[in-house]
Amino acid sequence: MNRAKIVLLNPGFLKENLFQILTTSLVVILIFISAFSEQTILTEDFQVKDTNSLFLGPINKFSLESPDLVLIQKNSLKASLPPTTLSPQVLGALVGSDSTSTRKGIVEYVVEPNDTLWSIAQQFDVSLESLLWANSLSKNSVLKIGKTLVIPPVSGVIYHVQKGDTISEVAETYEGKVNEIIAFNELSSGGDIFIGDILIIPNGTMPVVSSYVAESVPLASGYFVCPISSPCRITQGLHWYNAVDFSHGVCGEPIYAAAAGTVLTVRTTSSTSKWAFGGAGNHIKILHPNGVVTMYGHISKSFVTPGQEVARYQLIALMGGEPGTPGAGLSTGCHVHFGVSGAANPFAK
Repeated sequence: MNRAKIVLLNPGFLKENLFQILTTSLVVILIFISAFSEQTILTEDFQVKDTNSLFLGPINKFSLESPDLVLIQKNSLKASLPPTTLSPQVLGALVGSDSTSTRKGIVEYVVEPNDTLWSIAQQFDVSLESLLWANSLSKNSVLKIGKTLVIPPVSGVIYHVQKGDTISEVAETYEGKVNEIIAFNELSSGGDIFIGDILIIPNGTMPVVSSYVAESVPLASGYFVCPISSPCRITQGLHWYNAVDFSHGVCGEPIYAAAAGTVLTVRTTSSTSKWAFGGAGNHIKILHPNGVVTMYGHISKSFVTPGQEVARYQLIALMGGEPGTPGAGLSTGCHVHFGVSGAANPFAK
């Protein structure tokens, strides 16, 4: 254990150095007063007007000893010692930063006046070829105001997985790299793809002659039932990919299988990123006997597992989609994203 040293000063030393001691002490006191005044002014000048601040609670001004805020797992802030004073600029940068803002999903863009294919590609930082491939266009295509375009998240190819596909074959056909495809699409292994999946092939290229032809199975009237309870309320019409949204505006409502089939995938995450699973968030895919796949996105809880047989109207999940909740994905509110691969969406208007 360290012990403090005691220094005894004789009267002669004190007498000879009294002026110097007093002067030094005065300077130290003045420095302390000055520093304290500046700190007080700082806390008074930058008062927090929002008493519901997530990070400061009901306190109305910055503390003299505000703790460091450390970014944890890219989605939350945690107090950490030793304490230090944070300037409003630093706090604002921490609070306002979005570590999950990098787009990893496909979005739709409505053409506006003066848009060109080149300007849209530049706006979304993708190659012109990638934009053309995603929308089956050519460089000579004429854009119409109001037309909806599909925008890939990066330069490359959007590919719809077919029966019997493997990652290595897809990578070879479209000149992509297996490891990049697995990483970008958040796949667990090279074989983790299923019919109806939509893959992004970063930096891939479309073959000169593509053998890909989208199949469409004719559906009997009433083959699919509404995946939510009555009334069957559609909150968004047809959008990417071949999907409509259903909702009564309340999270936690039941979601039902639209037809009998086998559960292909159940993908859930604790991430609050809006680009979780390409924006779909937590989701379930079901393969039906006719080869059509239905997808139920933005769920909060699943009651089924891969390989499980489900019946028509069977409860499979609870509705999610509330922004900021785990697995909500790219959503503005509680709903289920109902997509159909391999057939027309019977609920599209």
